[in-house]
Order: sequence, then C-alpha cells, then structure tokens
Amino acid sequence: MRVPRLPRPRSLAGQLFAMQAVLIAVVVAGYALFTYVSDQRQAEDAAVRQVTAVARSIADAPSVRSAIHTADPSAALEPYALQVMRDTDVDFVTIMNPDGIRWTHPDRNQIGKRFLGRIDPALHGHTFTETYTGTLGPSVRAVTPVEENGRVIGLVSAGIKVEEISARVQDQVTALLGVAGGTLLLGAVGTYVVNARLRRHTHGMNAAELSRMHDYHQAALHAVREGLLMLDGQYRVALINDGGRELLGVGPEDDVIGRSVADLGLPAPLTGALLSSQPRVDEVHLTATRVLMVNTSPVSGGEQRGTVATLRDVTELQSLMGELDSERGFTQALRSQAHEAANRLHTVVSLIELGRAEEAVAFATAELELAQALTDQVVAAVGEPVLAALLLGKTAQANERGVELVVSPDSRLDDGLLPEGLSARDLVTILGNLIDNAVDAAQGSARARVTVTAYASDAELVLRVSDTGPGVDPAHADLVFQRGFSTKPAGPGGRGLGLALVRQAVTRHEGTLTVAESDEDGEGGAMFEVRLPLRPAAGDGG
Repeated sequence: MRVPRLPRPRSLAGQLFAMQAVLIAVVVAGYALFTYVSDQRQAEDAAVRQVTAVARSIADAPSVRSAIHTADPSAALEPYALQVMRDTDVDFVTIMNPDGIRWTHPDRNQIGKRFLGRIDPALHGHTFTETYTGTLGPSVRAVTPVEENGRVIGLVSAGIKVEEISARVQDQVTALLGVAGGTLLLGAVGTYVVNARLRRHTHGMNAAELSRMHDYHQAALHAVREGLLMLDGQYRVALINDGGRELLGVGPEDDVIGRSVADLGLPAPLTGALLSSQPRVDEVHLTATRVLMVNTSPVSGGEQRGTVATLRDVTELQSLMGELDSERGFTQALRSQAHEAANRLHTVVSLIELGRAEEAVAFATAELELAQALTDQVVAAVGEPVLAALLLGKTAQANERGVELVVSPDSRLDDGLLPEGLSARDLVTILGNLIDNAVDAAQGSARARVTVTAYASDAELVLRVSDTGPGVDPAHADLVFQRGFSTKPAGPGGRGLGLALVRQAVTRHEGTLTVAESDEDGEGGAMFEVRLPLRPAAGDGG
C-alpha cells in the first residue's frame, strides 16, 4: 500500500506573501468600507443642509408671504416652486397652509391634498428635518414655518429623494473602488517582488526548516574542532567558532565580531593571508604557541561578499615531522656508520689473513676506544637520556657532512633534573633545530665545527649552540626567527621554519631565545642561546 505523501509546508517567503496579500486586501477593503459609509453620511448631511437652506430661503421670501394672502395662492406659488426646484437641484418643494393642505407640488394632482409627514414642530416655529416616505418615495426633507408678525401663516417643505442621494454616492464609490483596486494590485506586485527576493535568500525553505538549520549550524560550529572564521566584504569578523577562538588565542570574553582582522593582534604573515583576496591552500603559519594550517576561500555571488577561512592545528604534526626528520638523519648516519664499520672489519680480517694479528687487534682496539670515548664524553656531560641520544645521533650526522660536533666541557645536565612540564618532544624540537641550523651554517667552512653547551643554572636550563659559519647579520637578528626567513636557497620543502618552531617552543615555556656572534676560537659564526625556567610557571599549580 502506497503511503500518501504529506504536502510540504509552504516556504517562509510563500507564507509571508499570503499573509501580506491578505493583510493588504483586508486593509483596502476596510478602507473602502469606511470611505463608503463616510461618504454616505456626508452625502446625507449635505442633502439635509441643502434642503434646509432651500426651505428657509423660500419661507423668508417676501413674495411668498404676499402670495399666501391672495385668493388663489397656488396660482402664484406653483411656478415659483417649480423654478426653485430647477435652480437648486431638489426633488420637490411643497408650500402649504398651516393645516398641511398643499398649495404646490411637482405632481399637480397632489395640490389641494394633505401633506404626508410631520408638521407639528414647524407649527411651533421650529425648522426640522426627517427621512420620510411620501408620494415620491423615501426622501430627506426639511419643514420650516412661514412667519409674519410672530404668527405662522404657512409651511414650506423641500426634499431630495434617497435614491438620488445614493446615486451621488455611487459615483464616489466607483472612483473609490478603482483606487482600491489599483492599491491592491500595486501592493500585491510589490509584495510579490519582495517575497521573490526573500525566497531566493532563504532558498525556498519554510520557518521550521530555517530554525532547524540554525540549530544545526550552531551545534556544528561548537562541535567542529577545526577553527572556522568568516569575514565580510570589509574583512571584518562576521563569525568565529570556539575552535577558531582557541587557535587564534581569542578568549570567549573578547568581542571580536565586527572587528577587522588587522586589529586582532595576529602575526603579520597570518594577517596577510586572511586579508588576501586570493584563495590560500594548506599554508603553514605560526602563532606564538601553535603551528596552523590555513585555507581561505572567497565568498562571491556577483560581488565580493567576504572570505571563509579554516584553521587546523598542526603543532603536534609538525613536531612529529621534526622527530621523523631526526630519525631519518639517524638512519642515514647509522647506514653510513655500518658502511664504515664494514670497511674496518674487512681491514681487520685482511690483517689477520696476512698473519699480522697484533696489528689487527691494535687497529680494532683504537676504533673501539674512539667510539667509546665519544659516547662517554656525551653521557658524562649530559645524563638526560633524550638529549644524550639526540647529541650522539647529531654527532654522527654532522660527521657525515664534514662538520665536527663537540659537547662543551661546561656541559652538565643530570638525569631527572628536568621538570615534567618540559617534554622531551620540545627539547628535541629546540636543540635539534638549533644543531641542524648550525651544521648547515658551518658546512663548507674552514675547520667546520659546532659546539653544544647544556647545563642547569639558577633554576633554569641553558642550551647554547655555536658554529663556525658566516654568522648572522645584526640587522637580521630578529628576522631569523620568523617563518620563511633564510639566507640559503629554498629546498623542495621550503626553508625558514626550524628557528620559528624553536622560538614557538621557547615562548610556550616562557623562556628566552637570543642570537649573538660566536667566540668560537675567534673564527666568527653565530651563537644561539635558549634559557628555559625549570620551575613551574605561575598558575600551573602543583
């Protein structure tokens, strides 16, 4: 059995159009009805004023009083009454004696007969009006006395038929209906145009669908871990979700809606990416504590409406990539060392085959002592296992590149000295990138050497790396820590990220990072020094 589909609710624009159309129709109909009633009343009032004025004018005419005293009043008054009717546009003028016997009437057959209607107020000297059905049908009439020396000598009645009054109103109603119809048509067209535009903006959805979409929209904004930032056409913040506030370091108490991106205090490269009118794809940008992957896309619909930016936190991913690069370096160093060990083993075997066993033993012993001396030197100076392993691996890696890496005799860092808040991953990021940068700088120089110093002093950890390279121009002392800055050509993966990551890790632990000229045997070069507090930062608890 096929279940019948319920009709889809009318869209919000359709509902508004229907409501507005009904509202306009009701308003126009109400106005037309009010105007009709008002015009009807005004027409009746005008008719009352008109017949009253005509009746009083006739009653005050001296010729009328004179004719009343003649032997045949009808002979003199009938032509006069007919003339007044034609001149004043009333339907009848009746002049009668105080007993109500007509002297004049539009129908000559009614002359001499009694007037139909009240005359008592007029006999007492009062003018009055009424609507009464007489010989000509329903009419609005006025009755007034003809007085002479305080005595009523006759009565005058003037009237307009009700159908004549209705005919006058009908002309006004016709014009009114035309205006009302035009108003209704104009209102309907205007309402349709407005609602057609509303329908485009709401995509034909009804109020329930819009409400449900808004609820989903709010839930999605709070649920998505990635940062979402929406900018209007003037690059002002139109929307930012919880993830975006966290990644950009904007607290929930900060009112950033409506503010320009340039006023958020973000790093200049990140601000430039957000202000760019061109889309950005998977760009890496650094803040004080994070590495962000930024994507931007313009929102356009015939005009530049704004920009949508998504932010992803790749801080941990970048750290893992740094560790992976270090592991790859270790692997290459081990492969090279294995190759060298195989050569030395072949040499020992060859010496034994030649019957020179004593020389073979001496050669093997010397190689073992050299390797053991290097390990003993590093372990004795740096008891921290992660740093010791890093230094041993970097030593072999530097040796393969023709650079001597030595640990300064001033180094002393025992195991267990570092606090829990200072993770091994951050130490690898800081020291590993400093050593890699120093090896790059020293490679190719005379007596290429990198010296590493690590010790704890006055509740702080000091890491110092110096090289025999060309050094750092004092004018670039601050620029070297910015992403993208490098004095060497860009490689396949780009350059200038290592020192920026070092600065980020140092800042996260509230340390300091400086660069100065190295005093490595007076050969110049650069010296990078990092100082990290060993005590928990204020507010960390514990």
